[in-house]
Amino acid sequence: MHTESSILMTRLHDGDLRAFDSLFRLLRGRAFHIAYSMVGSREDAMDLAQETFMRVYKARESFDTSKPFLPWFHRILRNTCFSFLRKGRRTRERSIHQVDASGDPLDFDIEGNTPDPSAQASQTETERLYMEAMGKLSARDREILTLRHQEDLSYKEIAEALEIPEGTVMSRLFHARRRMRDALGPALDPHQNTSTPQMEATQ
Repeated sequence: MHTESSILMTRLHDGDLRAFDSLFRLLRGRAFHIAYSMVGSREDAMDLAQETFMRVYKARESFDTSKPFLPWFHRILRNTCFSFLRKGRRTRERSIHQVDASGDPLDFDIEGNTPDPSAQASQTETERLYMEAMGKLSARDREILTLRHQEDLSYKEIAEALEIPEGTVMSRLFHARRRMRDALGPALDPHQNTSTPQMEATQ
């Protein structure tokens, strides 16, 4: 995904507007899940993911093609989410309407990332408790836990995305995991290991 997304963004930067379609399809699920982990609302997460892609498209010519795309993409996504959280209001409902190289409209709908109601109903009790605990954490804690345990980014990749040293990543993860265990509280089985499936003690 890292190499593919960088290639697609380079094509977009160089004027191949059709590459935006492929880039969107490649990363829309990732954008939604990270946004959802930060804002806690599926509908707002869809709006914010869509807003992020709009910003990427508008800023395509400013992208430095000598650098990897995903850290740049994530910074736009997190800035969009934090701006939303600071304002404390919903984003405006909108669609992405652009025109490709041939003049045809590019209309993108991110609704496909909305979890199916039947899938939600089939969540295990552990998953439900985990999501409730995540909801008690700060946006920054949810973000770094999601990047590590759901997006499976390495410490180095997280450091690049957040523009912080790897040592800071390790420290933030340690404290975020501790707060997650505290949030889970009695839901944890005292006879089992205190780490959840999503949280390993070490890298």
